Amino acid sequence: MTVEAALRRKGLEYERVVLTAGPHVEEMQRIYGEGRSTVPGLLIDGEPLHGSRPILARLEELVPVPALYPEPIAGAVRDAERWGDMELQDLGRRLPWGALHFRPEALGTFGGGDPLDGPGTDFAIQYVHASWRYHKISAARLYDDLTGLPAKLDHVDALADQGIVGGESPTAADLQIAATLRVLLVLGDLRPLLEGRACERIARRWFPDYRGEVPAGAYPAGWVPVPAN
Repeated sequence: MTVEAALRRKGLEYERVVLTAGPHVEEMQRIYGEGRSTVPGLLIDGEPLHGSRPILARLEELVPVPALYPEPIAGAVRDAERWGDMELQDLGRRLPWGALHFRPEALGTFGGGDPLDGPGTDFAIQYVHASWRYHKISAARLYDDLTGLPAKLDHVDALADQGIVGGESPTAADLQIAATLRVLLVLGDLRPLLEGRACERIARRWFPDYRGEVPAGAYPAGWVPVPAN
């Protein structure tokens, strides 16, 4: 999501290639090197770039205007982009898969359909369990992620107060952070934590459309922090 938004912002044409989850690991490593099994990856005239931050930095070199790292806040934008990548992004993986463990039928909504029927839910259960193993999710880790989420959302609001994100034009930090927050907004349990804040505004502004709906009540009682008044 981050890279596609940056490509559109720069006015660059691109071809999107969707790989099948699971077999994608081998294909990604073939193209981008050993250990590089996650998306996104980008080829520019045969030059392989792996990961959203290296890709956005290269796009900035190729097309400096409109800037994703505008002066005089370029350094702060890079710091916030790094934080979004290293500290926030994994929550966009673990928290949705964590919720789907308890509501596997909701997996169907991520493909644009309805909640799954019985046979479909049987498949979803197996897929979700495999995703827990792949992302090294445990109930203890999921609980810790939820407990630490409010502090991360407060940090995003602070970045908005400083003008690093949430301005008239998207910075690299906007695109990095907002993509993860937009994924979290499909989780009914988490929406009250984001609603009415800079977190929600930048997520919906730069990524208005994202499929998926996991109803509130998926996580066990008491796991989701109560929104501050």
